[in-house]
Amino acid sequence: MPPLEQSLFLPDEKSTIQLAEKWAKPLFSATQKQRVIVYLNGDLGVGKTTFVRGILRALGFQGAVKSPTYTLLETYRLPEITIFHFDLYRFSDPLEWEDAGFNDLLQNRALSFIEWSEYGKPCVPDADIQFNFAMQDNGRNCTIQSVLF
Repeated sequence: MPPLEQSLFLPDEKSTIQLAEKWAKPLFSATQKQRVIVYLNGDLGVGKTTFVRGILRALGFQGAVKSPTYTLLETYRLPEITIFHFDLYRFSDPLEWEDAGFNDLLQNRALSFIEWSEYGKPCVPDADIQFNFAMQDNGRNCTIQSVLF
């Protein structure tokens, strides 16, 4: 199956949430068969955490959703799925991924969002799907690249 690639313009935060809602069920369904690794790429403030918040809300999570910039990892346990949200921006060495024991967390029935994955390469596993966010005009452009869907 050839990889999917699609670009969308997101004029505001609401459109980022709507994109996340569209992807919540396919990502959830995929994790029923295997772990799913999602890279969230883009500069600071482009909507990566907003996207994760939209996924979580669409899957029924009602608690606080915050950026893992300082904690490196936020974990969300839902009845049928565990969601990990990693932020590797503060990594100074890719081996910090292994030292933190993050590989041990990547399991079946887990959906993992990884921001700043390039700081963890080559230790971080390859992505099944990437959402690449970039500032454009007064909104954002999101290019989606997937080998899973």
